[in-house]
Amino acid sequence: MNPHDFWQDVDPPDPTAAITDHSYPARFADGRILRLPIRPLPDGKRALASLIINQASFTVVDALAADLATKLAASQPDVIVGLPTLGLTLAAAVAAKRGHARYVPLGTSEKFWYRAELSVPLSSITTPDQTKRLFIDPRMLPLLTGRRVALVDDVISSGVSMAAGISLLRAAGVVPVALGTAMLQSEVWRGRLTDWQPRIASVLASPVLARGAVGWEE
Repeated sequence: MNPHDFWQDVDPPDPTAAITDHSYPARFADGRILRLPIRPLPDGKRALASLIINQASFTVVDALAADLATKLAASQPDVIVGLPTLGLTLAAAVAAKRGHARYVPLGTSEKFWYRAELSVPLSSITTPDQTKRLFIDPRMLPLLTGRRVALVDDVISSGVSMAAGISLLRAAGVVPVALGTAMLQSEVWRGRLTDWQPRIASVLASPVLARGAVGWEE
């Protein structure tokens, strides 16, 4: 596949679909396949399948959002909260699929009316050396108070971003009833989100891949 062709189509179920040198067949629960590019880690011996949702076609975003909205239904969230940056794309789409009129975005850009006590440190697996702060606009608090909240991010990998979102919501007096994501990437997140595992809803999952004798292997 060409680099720009990834994330553009959801393929029909195919039990014979296999890992190639450059792509990983991530599967929906019903067997449909989303081909993800494989990105080698610096050691050259391991790799991850990557999902960049704001580069995906509207068809793919719609499919991911519809599936996640269905999986979140059991938690009956009243409000969807999105984590920046890429989680905002998914959260907005999930909220629309749930029939909500709006969603609540968290942010990393501080406005002058924000309050320090409604912020927490935030880092990312893709930018580990850059520590920012995660904020919630104080004007959004009335939308969350006394409501059932689902916190959504595009990918849960290390669990750092999701843990920061949970901490921020708790600072605002809110405990999420569910955590939603388009993809669980590897198993590293389990250590940081152990107590939250029963509340996590995910569309796709991808492991850490290892370099084998004939290519990448699970």
